Amino acid sequence: MSLRASESTEVPTIGLGSPPVRRPLQDLLFGATGSLLQQFSRYLVVGGVAFVVDFGLLYVLTEFAGLHYLISAAIAFLFGLLTNYWLSRHWVFNRRTLNNVAMEFVVFAGIGIAGLGLNEAILWFAQEKIHIHYMIAKAISAAIILVWNFGARKAALFR
Repeated sequence: MSLRASESTEVPTIGLGSPPVRRPLQDLLFGATGSLLQQFSRYLVVGGVAFVVDFGLLYVLTEFAGLHYLISAAIAFLFGLLTNYWLSRHWVFNRRTLNNVAMEFVVFAGIGIAGLGLNEAILWFAQEKIHIHYMIAKAISAAIILVWNFGARKAALFR
């Protein structure tokens, strides 16, 4: 079946000559990230993906590979950091403070390493001093570090 010249496959727009009406969800997911709300919303998704990588690897390395939970946490955190960097750079922040990608990653990783130090301290304190299971401590730590990472990276790299 073919279309006649008078038939169109375009989505109708509202008003004559007006641009197509975009849905808020479409803007949030695919539009430019000019607003802090859009950036933070996307960063929550990115943080969630990075958390799954980090949390899953922490469990696998500790429970199946037999590594100490603090060593597993450091390794898993680094994989989560790489996931977070790639997704943040390509989907969350569309403005750059630094034009040099290598330097941008160094600053991004430096902020992440500060987060890693905080992560290790929270895990150690929760596990050793108040006897919370390391996986529960990781979930608490992740929530705190999410706020730290977003604020620091937004201020330093993606203004």
